[in-house]
Amino acid sequence: MDIFIIATQGCSHCSNLKHELSDLGIDCEIKFAEENADLVEQYQIRHSPNLVVNGEVVFRRQPTEAELKALLSNK
Repeated sequence: MDIFIIATQGCSHCSNLKHELSDLGIDCEIKFAEENADLVEQYQIRHSPNLVVNGEVVFRRQPTEAELKALLSNK
């Protein structure tokens, strides 16, 4: 499963999302919007954070722990 976070460098939720994913056994990279204009355009990023799973934006906000567990159980 390919998972990464797209966020702005000033996003206050980004590190929390990464930590929650880590707690669920998922290692992921944070890709900053300021450094990845191609991803911002590709995924039409307008807010932060965004969770991308297997090439699809599945959350355009900070998901709850229950939402993350449900998502990961379906993948």
